[in-house]
Amino acid sequence: MTSSHRPLPRVIAVANQKGGVGKTTTTINLGACLAELGYRTLIVDLDPQGNASTGLGIENRGLETSMYHVIMHEVPIENCVEPSSVKNLFVAPASLDLAGAEIELVPAFSRENRLRKAIEAVSDDYDYVLIDCPPSLGLLTVNGLTAAGEVLVPIQCEYYALEGLGQLLRNVDLVKRNLNPTLEVSTIVCVMYDARTKLADQVVKEVREHFGDKVCRSVVPRTVRLSEAPSFGQPIITFDPTSRGATAYRGVAKEVSGGPAERSR
Repeated sequence: MTSSHRPLPRVIAVANQKGGVGKTTTTINLGACLAELGYRTLIVDLDPQGNASTGLGIENRGLETSMYHVIMHEVPIENCVEPSSVKNLFVAPASLDLAGAEIELVPAFSRENRLRKAIEAVSDDYDYVLIDCPPSLGLLTVNGLTAAGEVLVPIQCEYYALEGLGQLLRNVDLVKRNLNPTLEVSTIVCVMYDARTKLADQVVKEVREHFGDKVCRSVVPRTVRLSEAPSFGQPIITFDPTSRGATAYRGVAKEVSGGPAERSR
């Protein structure tokens, strides 16, 4: 299909350099919900831990080709794409070799643009590309931000939630100024919300005051089912389709696909 028939995919980097903030959970479940809405969606796993891959049932040990080969050896990304168990949802898996790519990339030519070129080559095949960036601000994350048109930031509704966010925003700005002038933080998702605590409400209020209509109205609760699903290699919409987590991520997917108009309704 030529690009004249199909608009370019929305390429979204999911980033937050703090670990354990629900970044991979958000990537997996947003991807699955977009796929459920009928959008062909590719999840690019850039995190050497490979949790987005295993969380969708893709065993990332002993892979012949992974994102390491795409980034380091310029292997076409379609050579490593695997279908998931969800219709319309595909994964370009990570492997532990990616940990070494941070160091190997340092002297590499055009090192920040490796991922952008790889995604451009398959831009006719997908409506959405979600990039699960590592929880650091190294060259892999820079590749993710350079390839993306927008950044989605999951923020956990806990103490210190906004800590480190300033650094992420500065880095997005650096990439925007030097490598990718159209990059924008488009979406903030409040995750790990615990309705029993006053603090969670305070964090959501503070985030909304900071970021206005970039913040999704759908707030993702902290639930046991959401944290169990990845160990079964499934997104929440197949693991427990009627759970609060599934409802929340379906809401996030509608808001992401509908844009600010959907959020301000």
